[in-house]
Amino acid sequence: MLKTGAQHIEALRDGRQVFINGAVAGDVTAHPAFRETVRSLARLYDFQSEERNRALMTCETESGDRASRIWQMPASYAELVERRKALETWATLHCGFLGRAPDHVASCLSGMMMGIDVFRDHDPKRADALADYYRHARDSDLYLTYVIINPQADRSKTASQQQDRTLTAGVVDQDAEGLTIRGAKMLATGAIMANEVLVTCIQPLSEGDEPYAVSFAIPMNARGMTIMSRKSYEEHAVSVFDNPLASRFDENDAVLYFDDVKVPWDRVFINQDIKMCQRQFHGTPAHVLQNYQAQIRLMVKMRFLSGLAHRIAETNGIVNFPQVREILGSLAAQNAMVDAFVHAMEVKGQMRGRYFIPDAHMLYSAQVLTQKLYPAVISTLRELAGGGLIMLPSSVADFADPQLKELIERTQQSPATSAEGRVKLFKLAWDAIGSEFASRHTQYEMFYAGANFVTTNHSFRTFDWHSGTRLVDQMLDSYSLEGERPADAAVAA
Repeated sequence: MLKTGAQHIEALRDGRQVFINGAVAGDVTAHPAFRETVRSLARLYDFQSEERNRALMTCETESGDRASRIWQMPASYAELVERRKALETWATLHCGFLGRAPDHVASCLSGMMMGIDVFRDHDPKRADALADYYRHARDSDLYLTYVIINPQADRSKTASQQQDRTLTAGVVDQDAEGLTIRGAKMLATGAIMANEVLVTCIQPLSEGDEPYAVSFAIPMNARGMTIMSRKSYEEHAVSVFDNPLASRFDENDAVLYFDDVKVPWDRVFINQDIKMCQRQFHGTPAHVLQNYQAQIRLMVKMRFLSGLAHRIAETNGIVNFPQVREILGSLAAQNAMVDAFVHAMEVKGQMRGRYFIPDAHMLYSAQVLTQKLYPAVISTLRELAGGGLIMLPSSVADFADPQLKELIERTQQSPATSAEGRVKLFKLAWDAIGSEFASRHTQYEMFYAGANFVTTNHSFRTFDWHSGTRLVDQMLDSYSLEGERPADAAVAA
């Protein structure tokens, strides 16, 4: 079933317990902290369900029905490319600012299914539960988020060594019906507007941490689950004109607390197995596929930021300055690098059983570089825009006063646009690179894949070191000390 935007909005009115500003939010589709982002997500579903977009945005399932391509498990290079085109098109609707749009965790779950043999080898019953859930999520067109990180607390200690052993969500009981979960997980980006959540752990666990080594999925309105929202940037965005991004694309982040939440066995995919918690990501294509989606989104976001830089230069009449063209040329090259990595992941991909998988090392190389690239790009845009980012009217309300409007027209001049157009552009630029919303995005792009040492380690373990050392050995084997003649050495001296 392809879901419409209206159907998604209605599904969110399910009694979920979301707390913000010291109170229960109630209907999140109507709350000023979330409602416009909910509508932005609804537009994604409307877009894919439109007849003109179905060929691009959907694929055929084994039953002959149509499903969103976010659930597609590519069986060839061509199918991977078609899937990417769909995800890329979806990302253009939010210019890459919805980091945990529905296609992210769908990619993770699809990757797990592409490696279902790993689950079957571990526990056939848990594998069957995963396969059934994947089909349910796909056929219901669910929006899934995930929580895969433990609360930071004392990071020198493992989850089981914390002063409060139930700080991190883990198993406190199990019976014939399923598992009972108590504790917290982070960081539930998009949870407030998602249908369900995948709960597991991607961090290394140690002996004694078995209760936290679980993987399961539950609805966001599960009894006993509390969703604690961070500050909403949307709620503080006074208008779309003043905050065009924060007012419509603040996907929000939350901490989830499980107060003896019951998880039925048909939703449990891993039960208290440390090794399998890691294998679900790195022994299957899950980690590669979910982060390949993230790089597709970043590719679109970089395209937006590059266009923003060019438009700023045009508006300020400096686009033909040699030093500005140098800056824009560098941004263009950085944009092309991200684009090239995405395409290289596809071209260098390979078959894994029945499925075609993006190249892992190209992916992790992209993550290593883009974690540092993104804040550098933001800094470049700040330098390019200069004081124009802060010499702006206080709000759209200033345009309503005739005297102020006249002053705005005098002081906000541009050779390329009107005063209103200039203000509109620089308000957008500030929301993208300078606002609190923008700061959160910089932090997100730097750490969503883990700290830099995590991604560099992935790059280390997936690189073909043998191809390089083989060349070194080949060169070393081409000469020896025995081949040196003393006379030649003396002449050389």
